[in-house]
Amino acid sequence: MESLVEATSGAVGALVSTTVLYPLDTCKTKYQAESRSQNQQKYRNISDVYWEALSNGQVLSLYQGLWTKNLQSVISQFVYFYGYSFFKKLYLRESKTKSIGTTANLVIAAAAGACTAIVTQPLDTVSSRMQTSDFGKSKGLRESLTSGSWSDAFDGLGISLLLVSNPSIQYTAFDQLKQRMLEGSKRTQGSNLSSPQALSAFSAFVLGAVSKCIATCLTYPAIRCKVVIQSAKTDENEEPNKSKSKPRKTVSGTLHSIWEKEGIPGFFKGLEGQLLKTVLTSALLLMIKEKITKTTWVLMIALRRVSWLQQNR
Repeated sequence: MESLVEATSGAVGALVSTTVLYPLDTCKTKYQAESRSQNQQKYRNISDVYWEALSNGQVLSLYQGLWTKNLQSVISQFVYFYGYSFFKKLYLRESKTKSIGTTANLVIAAAAGACTAIVTQPLDTVSSRMQTSDFGKSKGLRESLTSGSWSDAFDGLGISLLLVSNPSIQYTAFDQLKQRMLEGSKRTQGSNLSSPQALSAFSAFVLGAVSKCIATCLTYPAIRCKVVIQSAKTDENEEPNKSKSKPRKTVSGTLHSIWEKEGIPGFFKGLEGQLLKTVLTSALLLMIKEKITKTTWVLMIALRRVSWLQQNR
């Protein structure tokens, strides 16, 4: 029951945070997906995407693919929290210990993340294609899934599995920053403190945000490459009739294309939007999840009690 509560609260939190931040996500994704040389770029910054939608009367198109993205977010959070709770219980049962160490916790999180990436990859690919389509011309979920081969739905899976390392990098950065902060605080207050020190809620939030930004910066070239691979457009400079015969995008080919057209800065194009979206999403998700968890527990207990009463009638 604990696994179900964690999964449900995580899924609802993801649904709300995704919906609230979706216009920002669409602008960020369209900006990241554009792979052109600097003098041919359509968008100079992320705000240009928004102004394009506004000037063309296509503001609602900033929400194109929202249903698919929400479906992906709910399923991914549900699978992740359920998988994490499941693997955690399995580890405790097999190891016969009452607590989980840092290394084991990271491995469990990585396993849950890998399962989530595999299950939700088709929806992730489709939602990226919807977001990067021209405003007002996005295909529906069914049409997008059936327009290509089954393997096309798993474009970028290798990079998605690689990005599972993001939480490990974040935790390592957080732990290092925490130790330095506590050591600095101890030197300031004196070395006579006998009780262990702990971070304040505000300090923990700030360090969490900073460590998340560090992890995002280190893995961002892979994030940009994944968006370009999953983009609805194969090449902005090619004619439509030629794009159909173009071979499937590969990681090496995409990296070479970004390097050739944009240079090293191209690997970090849209980083500021990614950082803003990542921090806001994490904050909203955790805040909403904590609020919903208690309510979910009450509802689960009430449903079980009603079911038990009906069975005894």
